Amino acid sequence: MCGITGFIGLGDQSDLLQMMAAIRHRGPDGDGMHIDLDMAVYLGHLRLSILDHAGGKQPMTNSSQTIWVTFNGEIYNHEELRKELIDKGYKFKSDHSDTEVLVHGWQEWGENLPLKLNGMFAFCIYDVGAKTVFLARDRFGEKPLYWAFQNGNLYFASEITAIAAHSRFKKEINHKSLKKFFAYNYIPSPNAILEDCWKLRAGQSLTFDLSTRHIKENSYWQYRNEPGEFTPSIEEAAEEVERLLIASTKRRMMSDVPLGVFLSGGVDSSAVAACMSRLIPAKEVQSFSIGFNEKSFDESAYARSMGSFLGLQHNEKILDLKQAQSLVPEVLSNLDEPMGDGSLLPTYLLCEFASRQVKVALSGDAGDEIFAGYDPFKALKPASLYSQLVPNGLHNGFKKLVDFLPKSTKNMSLDFKLRRVLMGLDYSSEIWNPVWMSALSVADIKDLFHEELYADELYSEAIELWQECPEKGNVDKTQEFYVNFYLPDDILTKVDRASMLNGLEARSVFLDNDLVDFSRRLPMSYKFDGHITKKVLKLALSRMVPQDILDRPKKGFGIPLMEWLKNMDNSLETIHISSLSQQTAERFQRQHQHGKADYRFFLWNMMLLKNSTIIMNRAD
Repeated sequence: MCGITGFIGLGDQSDLLQMMAAIRHRGPDGDGMHIDLDMAVYLGHLRLSILDHAGGKQPMTNSSQTIWVTFNGEIYNHEELRKELIDKGYKFKSDHSDTEVLVHGWQEWGENLPLKLNGMFAFCIYDVGAKTVFLARDRFGEKPLYWAFQNGNLYFASEITAIAAHSRFKKEINHKSLKKFFAYNYIPSPNAILEDCWKLRAGQSLTFDLSTRHIKENSYWQYRNEPGEFTPSIEEAAEEVERLLIASTKRRMMSDVPLGVFLSGGVDSSAVAACMSRLIPAKEVQSFSIGFNEKSFDESAYARSMGSFLGLQHNEKILDLKQAQSLVPEVLSNLDEPMGDGSLLPTYLLCEFASRQVKVALSGDAGDEIFAGYDPFKALKPASLYSQLVPNGLHNGFKKLVDFLPKSTKNMSLDFKLRRVLMGLDYSSEIWNPVWMSALSVADIKDLFHEELYADELYSEAIELWQECPEKGNVDKTQEFYVNFYLPDDILTKVDRASMLNGLEARSVFLDNDLVDFSRRLPMSYKFDGHITKKVLKLALSRMVPQDILDRPKKGFGIPLMEWLKNMDNSLETIHISSLSQQTAERFQRQHQHGKADYRFFLWNMMLLKNSTIIMNRAD
């Protein structure tokens, strides 16, 4: 796990050093540069050393110095690929560096290289002979990669802060992305918060021709549910899921440094811990969890129970929510591009706690996306019936009635769920999912920007994906939305930032190529049958995880934003963004503080903008 950055074009070594300094936290164990003055190519690397400490220095090159690689991530099938390349005649200098596999893999497979890789990665390859620069990001977006093109210069980096550090890059807010930020509660790929800058999508590559300055983007893989010709029984499918989970866990336990597991006591993290305890003695598995003294936000008892059941070395830290609240400005100021998931804070605290003893932690992230575990899956059928049977006038009346309910500060309270569901039902099913998670309604976003806006404009990415396969049902399309947008742009971004700020590498067991390819070819009813979420996964875990863990309702990793933002000092006067109405923002804040409305996500997002160095140090 590392940080990468660089540029092609005008600038000098001091610019590269500034870009590297901006993401120094991603690589505390070392750094490196390669500069080709003739072609104006500047590559930088910050290293968190996990594999092959001696032989993994980057940027890495081949013996003739015609291929240069700067790489962030882990290639879990690097040993198999190394053997394949050795059989083809390639000579390796390192003992077991996965980066060197990319060097020779590019020589052998060229732009098809990403298709050969099972892992999490973002990398840049400079091919001297071909005069090209190639960028690629893993299938699921586990590792971040931003790129920008401005005045003939190409820039790239693990975090947008590094691009903004270049002296020639003009930093201006992308106001379309800002609107989408409030609509989705994160900025959906390929959009980014700055003008002339984009996220490389998950499963995408980019080739830059140094001679013509032409940019070619290519989608080499995208998640789709595609049931296979042969359908196993659900029992057979569960056995294969169990086998693939253990195999994925084994791959992700590859490390030259101490590793552990995040354990919340939910289904997915318990699955990972159980798989680890099958591969090594349970007493050697270090598990980590944090809890809070506010019961509706605390899952520590379940994590403790699961750790005891497996016989793990369980590490637990119980926090006072007021102490956690005091860390908000510090964490948010280091976030890079803003994303509105409030669970960033407990994720950061968990990573900080684990990093005291290990440098790698396995996680259960993506289990809900890959196996359809979220509550909205259960809401789809009743929402469809409601939208067919309830006329608009009655719907608006229901919304007004629900608004009279007291605004609870509890985690995932009933009144919160009702307001969210009814807000989504203002629209067609194409955008239910993003609206259910949004920071503001479309009407509120119009009010905030004092501009005529339309839902199909704000949610264009989600609509385009939804409409690609009209023959698919709402459940399939919902899962594809979660995997293609919410997973890379919210969940994995949150985990990447929280772990990197603490010098920790997080690895998601559920994002293994083989496991995902098997899951996406299963009938949707094996994942969600209309009543039970993650059905085949729970069946696969029935011999490893206690039934009470498998049956417990999903809780989420939350913080009491509703209460905090009533009382927290969060002056909006310091946020000067020309397109935002200060008057409207302050009205939303007053309504929230007086308990007349629930604007927790909006106010949290405004706090993110207020503390963001990217936002506050821009040119416009």
